[in-house]
Amino acid sequence: MTSHGSKATARTSSEARAVARTQTLIKGENGIGTVRKTTLPGGLRIVTETLPSVRSATFGIWAHVGSRDETPALNGATHYLEHLLFKGTARRSALDISSALDAVGGEMNAFTAKEYTCYYARVLDTDLPLAIDVVCDMLTGSVIREEDVDVERGAILEEIAMTEDDPGDCVHDLFAHTMFGDNPLGRPVLGTVDTVNALTADRIRRFYKKHYDPTHLVVACAGNIDHNKVVRQVRAAFEKAGAFKNPEAEPLGPRTGHRALRTAGRVELLGRKTEQAHIVLGMPGLARTDERRWALGVLNTALGGGMSSRLFQEVREKRGLAYSVYSYTSGFADCGLFGVYAGCRPSQVHDVLKICRDELDRVAEHGLPDEEIERAVGQLRGSTVLGLEDTGALMNRIGKSELCWGEQMSVDDMLARIASVTPDDVRSVARDVLGRRPSLSVIGPLKDKQASRLHDAVA
Repeated sequence: MTSHGSKATARTSSEARAVARTQTLIKGENGIGTVRKTTLPGGLRIVTETLPSVRSATFGIWAHVGSRDETPALNGATHYLEHLLFKGTARRSALDISSALDAVGGEMNAFTAKEYTCYYARVLDTDLPLAIDVVCDMLTGSVIREEDVDVERGAILEEIAMTEDDPGDCVHDLFAHTMFGDNPLGRPVLGTVDTVNALTADRIRRFYKKHYDPTHLVVACAGNIDHNKVVRQVRAAFEKAGAFKNPEAEPLGPRTGHRALRTAGRVELLGRKTEQAHIVLGMPGLARTDERRWALGVLNTALGGGMSSRLFQEVREKRGLAYSVYSYTSGFADCGLFGVYAGCRPSQVHDVLKICRDELDRVAEHGLPDEEIERAVGQLRGSTVLGLEDTGALMNRIGKSELCWGEQMSVDDMLARIASVTPDDVRSVARDVLGRRPSLSVIGPLKDKQASRLHDAVA
């Protein structure tokens, strides 16, 4: 009897531990903008933001897997899998999946990045249960048939060809390779023709089972929604699929680790018969967890974030050397990039590069005047709010925040962090980031003499 009693007590204790945990992360006024999080037994996290004033809702599932999780032989597997989850489940064919959302005027899509993948649907608030059922079914019940792998291979090879036909897009992949070399962050998200052709259904299935466990997933939903109803519907969908293997499993935390960048001063040129030369001049930036990222955001805005920015004024407005010129930052878990892009006539490449390098050096050494920093702070605050004016953007914010940071920040807190950036903060991060020796990636029809001079830009 004592033995049976011990087992019963242990079972009751285990069940007690395996309960859903709900927190209010951001408390909005009158329920507007309230962000809540529930962690289900089995490690699935569900985060919602309530916006009663709209008639829509966006539902998404974020997977803690991106192209940096691939071995060289699996390059492109994450993106390939993204395609295949739309091809059918045990309950639905590919046509059933697409027609279900089309029938209610909904939108459905997905995207793959270097550190995560997201699947989402945007619908009328009354159709949210349908969106939840379809997206959860895709994530938990994909069958990954051999014939679907073969058919989708052709579509992905066309996508790779389409990207390679757009040098303004392709040059950013080249720049990642210039900076990171042949490690996962330096490889293209889409993979290559060779790696995509080599992927088999069996290898993709193993990749799917490894990375689409509930502990690796974050559910995010924003709009005119009820948190508790979303939790019940998601839980029912995952339980129906038998997705919860271990009720005491805990969620996977944000990424950690270290990936060193390659030596500075590298130059890569990809010869193409294009009308323009496309260039990216850049250097290591900051990891997305670095507290200086707010100051870097202000610096990036002032340098190349709009029509009043330094690079736009110097390269386009004053000299007419390029139509498109801008700067950008990319933050990963443990490192980052800062880059300047411009597209110009091949004959103007060296003039554009000199102007860009001179501006970076000038700002690194002397900083920016207070009035430029003040204008950039205002611009960044405004663009931050305007970029969060629909349920899709809100879903992206809360889903990515939970997956990548493990915490939520209100819009007011974000605006306060931007406003707290001082001129000294910006000058300090300018010295640290822009003071490094840059590297360069170029795609275009440069002649030998022009190509030989590219190293001057990074000397």
